[in-house]
Amino acid sequence: MLRFSRWLLLSSVLVIGACATRPPIEPASAAGSQAFLDTVQQRTFAFFWETTNPRNGLAPDRWPNPPFSSIAAIGYALTAYPIGIEHGWVSRDSAAARTLTTLRFMWRLPQGPDSAGFAGYKGFFYHFLDMETGLRFRNTELSTIDTGLMLCGVLFAQQYFNGADSLEVAIRAYADSLYNRVEWPWFVRDQPLITMGWHPERGYGPAVYEGYNEAMFLYVLALGSPTHPVQPEVWERFTSSHDWAPFYGYPHVNFAPLFGHQYSHVWIDFRGIFDPYMRRRGIDYFENSRRATLSQRQYAIDNPGRWRDYGPNIWGLTASDGPAGVTLEIDGRQRRFHTYMARGAAATEIIDDGTIAPTAAGGSVPFAPEVAIPALRAMRDRYGDDLFTRYGFLDAFNPTLQTPGVRVQHGKIVPGKGWFDDNYLGIDQGPILAMIENHRTEFVWKVMREHPAFIRGLCRAGFSGGWLEGRCA
Repeated sequence: MLRFSRWLLLSSVLVIGACATRPPIEPASAAGSQAFLDTVQQRTFAFFWETTNPRNGLAPDRWPNPPFSSIAAIGYALTAYPIGIEHGWVSRDSAAARTLTTLRFMWRLPQGPDSAGFAGYKGFFYHFLDMETGLRFRNTELSTIDTGLMLCGVLFAQQYFNGADSLEVAIRAYADSLYNRVEWPWFVRDQPLITMGWHPERGYGPAVYEGYNEAMFLYVLALGSPTHPVQPEVWERFTSSHDWAPFYGYPHVNFAPLFGHQYSHVWIDFRGIFDPYMRRRGIDYFENSRRATLSQRQYAIDNPGRWRDYGPNIWGLTASDGPAGVTLEIDGRQRRFHTYMARGAAATEIIDDGTIAPTAAGGSVPFAPEVAIPALRAMRDRYGDDLFTRYGFLDAFNPTLQTPGVRVQHGKIVPGKGWFDDNYLGIDQGPILAMIENHRTEFVWKVMREHPAFIRGLCRAGFSGGWLEGRCA
């Protein structure tokens, strides 16, 4: 389970919206934007290449002070390496060697039901692992969603490294082993839905993945398993409580933080394919994420909370770091700030303390490049080295919190500019790199459109049309 709480979504407001046209793609002749994206991607790739433990392939949850490894960050690291190969930032041999080190280490980590001495159980992994030993970090939960993110990277590596040499053959074999041993039905309880987490000390947690959120890829993985699949009815149950409602003029299935509209799209090309729910709505999930992006930008333009700097190019609410858990009077208002939290704006709820995360715009580049790329450029240009440094964009910033002397959890307060984080988070770096690549070349999508597990999972969920046409038996 990711480090923030999920919400019970409100009852849906049924508004039928016509399928909107695709947004215009930013012209390739915009040399400045292309050079900027080159810089963002190369620096973000360097985060994964330089901060991952080369001895075991464990990627840090955050940097520069990595307290533990995040298995979700491992999935994004495994996705980053082939992107680096395609751009010439790293050789195929060195990236393959790093990938094999990672998969082999993860496969060999002990699995078992006890609370200590293990990295996972039933094929799943604990959310956080010790950076050196790979064993469970403290009392973190056995996490379905984070295991799924790791496996997306594992299967992407399996599909990409298709060579006949021993290194790449071994990558494919370890990927098969890691995916095939996951016992997905073990996490399906009574609903039937996939449960978020399990602790050896107290068993299953009460929360399940229902409604619309980031878990689409998780259900696709579970449905596509060749060894321990879940039954197709889980997808119908998952989509049965979607919240369709208009927000700032954009009818769509709502989920407040933008990560829920991005994570599954890193690996799955949802353009032109429809499950039964979206077929009834007349749009695909890609268009749904475009509307979520544009509605959140419109919310920032309207700025009902009167947060500083919000506007057409300064926007983006999602799960991210935050400055501090304090209440201050600013501009004649009582302002409550928070540390790490899932922020968002949708018809279902608004959670906003003025903290903006660049990954919100970065992860939405394929959906709405005409607004997301200018937002990233504006953030870099306006805040400079306070926000954009060695590995690209720091995790978050808050222009409203300019009060000197406030004790912040991470980062610094710059007088006249606001609070700026000093950490990078792997789960926020990953979508920036991969989604910009999908916008520019469709690289990750093209590779994963050929993976049999993803094809099988989408077909069992009832998807059809587009690139899936003729692939579902």
